[in-house]
Amino acid sequence: MESQSATVEGVTVDTRHWINGERVESPETFEDISPIDESVIAHVSRGTADEVNRAVTAARDAFPAWAAMPVAERSTILRRVADLVEERVEQLAVVETRDNGSLLRSHRRGVMPRVAANIRYFADYAEHELQHPDMEIRGHRQRITYDPSGVTAIITPWNAPLMLATWRIGPALASGNCVVAKPPEWAPLTASLFADITHEAGLPPGVFNVVQGTGIEAGAPLSAHPGIDRLSFTGSVPTAGEVSKSAAPNIVPLSFELGGKSPLLVMDDADLDLAVDLAVEQFDNAGQVCLGAFRILVHESLHAEFTERVLAKARTIVQGDPRDEATDVSALISRTHFERVSGFVERALADGAKAVLGGGPNIDLGGLYFSPTILVDARPGSEILTEEVFGPVLTIQTFGDDEEGIAMANNTRFGLAATLVCGDPERAERISHRLNAGTVWVNCFFVRDLGAPFGGNGRSGIGREGGLWSFDFYCDVKNSVFSPKGWTQGGQHG
Repeated sequence: MESQSATVEGVTVDTRHWINGERVESPETFEDISPIDESVIAHVSRGTADEVNRAVTAARDAFPAWAAMPVAERSTILRRVADLVEERVEQLAVVETRDNGSLLRSHRRGVMPRVAANIRYFADYAEHELQHPDMEIRGHRQRITYDPSGVTAIITPWNAPLMLATWRIGPALASGNCVVAKPPEWAPLTASLFADITHEAGLPPGVFNVVQGTGIEAGAPLSAHPGIDRLSFTGSVPTAGEVSKSAAPNIVPLSFELGGKSPLLVMDDADLDLAVDLAVEQFDNAGQVCLGAFRILVHESLHAEFTERVLAKARTIVQGDPRDEATDVSALISRTHFERVSGFVERALADGAKAVLGGGPNIDLGGLYFSPTILVDARPGSEILTEEVFGPVLTIQTFGDDEEGIAMANNTRFGLAATLVCGDPERAERISHRLNAGTVWVNCFFVRDLGAPFGGNGRSGIGREGGLWSFDFYCDVKNSVFSPKGWTQGGQHG
């Protein structure tokens, strides 16, 4: 039997599941491999249907008391969770960087503080804002309430595992639901640290549970379990299809955040400095960002200068160890994913595309480091322009007028996001209105408010989360209609 804990960057992480307020070991483990150097950093308990069933049962048993707890008390506990996350930002940051290869500076300054914000925002919202004014119809009073739905299953990806998980855990717990979380097998460790935090904050046993394992062995039985009442999944389109099939017999409401092939649309009146900055920003997290605008569409009048300036700026990118504050781009998550990204680029080059930057692995660094890549002259309709690569690979295309630019931007099965760079406010309003995306950024990128709706169209997902939209999903919304007649004085039966 492997050790029950691992020491990662000086932080002790329990590698067992967290079920019903205690650690649970599985007979088998799986290797957790760091993308930084492909070394094994932990052996993690490998969950199966048995652990999933145990976790769902614990959540169902804990639900009545947690749901009945006054919202102010639930929110107080959740705010303690947020406080403890803030106290441990450094620990969480160094562990997740080692686990998934994302930049340490980003984890310290943005990602882990956002984890705390996710929990605190929804705790505050549930206590102070989750209400609807009474309505009237023909003298009857209608009361709208948000009731906890039961047990929420949350399955999250590896590119920002804890932040994306707590974006769902926050509203689910604040609603009065209990949670069973399945973290990604390629980056599971911060979910375990978070479980410790919830325990220390006073979350009752069974309210929050973590089952580790592969998608097939743990994710599939969780999706198919008849004891769950909501399922939130973030990941790929093919996996979402399988999750849908698993959940369908139980008629479980689903929230899906899936992939993207988002455009960056640069109009002829664009601020070129801004457009260049936004283009190069797409290399963030080595391109492992579902919202990334990897299809750059630039007006033909700006193409030459824009491309030249983008290349000049992109050549200043520092690729290397994500623990170094100077690093801009790190490694890809795994050998499997590295080969996938490499395959996309190789096939694109074979199909006639030209690499004006990068075009393959970083031979100086080796390992899982793929060079920031910019491709031009890709064949219209080709794979590299239509499929999600999820790596540091940009394409540049040109368009002639607004209509052509909009048509090219919308020529995708996805609809998660779009970025527009435009100098005319009225023109920007017209164009943004016609872009098929759940989020449109105009002269900016990655600006998100926790209260705004977030989700995608088409193959990019189902539903919206954020603010009230989260509670619409994680709650059973009830309409109670009170008649003006039939009342006895003082409410006594007569």
